[in-house]
Amino acid sequence: MRAHGTKEFWLDSLRADAAAFRTVAAEADLTAIVPTCPDWTVLDLVHHLGGVYRWVRGFAGRGVTTAPDQASRRHDYPGAEATLAWFDDEFKALLELLEAIDPQMPAYNWAPQPKVAGFWHRRMAQETAVHRWDIQMSQGLAEPIEDRLAADGVTEVLDSLIPAGRRTGPTDRYGVVQLVADDEHRQEWFVRLRGEGIALLDTDTLLDADGPDTRVVAVGPASDLQLALWGRIGFDSLDVSGDESLLAALRVG
Repeated sequence: MRAHGTKEFWLDSLRADAAAFRTVAAEADLTAIVPTCPDWTVLDLVHHLGGVYRWVRGFAGRGVTTAPDQASRRHDYPGAEATLAWFDDEFKALLELLEAIDPQMPAYNWAPQPKVAGFWHRRMAQETAVHRWDIQMSQGLAEPIEDRLAADGVTEVLDSLIPAGRRTGPTDRYGVVQLVADDEHRQEWFVRLRGEGIALLDTDTLLDADGPDTRVVAVGPASDLQLALWGRIGFDSLDVSGDESLLAALRVG
């Protein structure tokens, strides 16, 4: 599936959502629980996102596709008083790197995707958007993910995270799932579940002869579709018809 974005689009989204994340973090009680991230406080969430930024900037600009040393994922995090300044530094350094590198430059990633730096422009925008929603939700004021970014987030779940083995839902389901974003720019996705495997479909292939009959259709705003796939909201937030258990098999969070 083709990504719904460009370097400039993803960087604009990253800037906006990181700024919104930082605003809430500055005003929140850092010991407050984040309900959508089990066992995490606001401080844990800030450490997590800043740590992801540090990890990615450590290898995304190397110009090679070999995996970074696993030790690079381990960080010493600052105490609460220094955390926001540390987060600012990590975000600034990541943004400067992503602004500077060509999306087609060779770069490692963990997904069955082209090994180019553009993967990380997209991934960092999506990571930040979901966690911006998390931190806002912890304060009872979550805003939807922007429609176009959320539509790309749905595609990312289907073309990157699930094929990379990051499903958290059941892997014994068989059937066809149709996801429909009913925003202004309507978009649809078709997925055939084959137990542990999935196949992304064009509409013309839905009725091929060997396909199972079990089906489900889920309709809603792109933001709700993405958040449901990430386990942030229930699939009952969508307009669902058919076997809802098939939707659970697409969860990655």
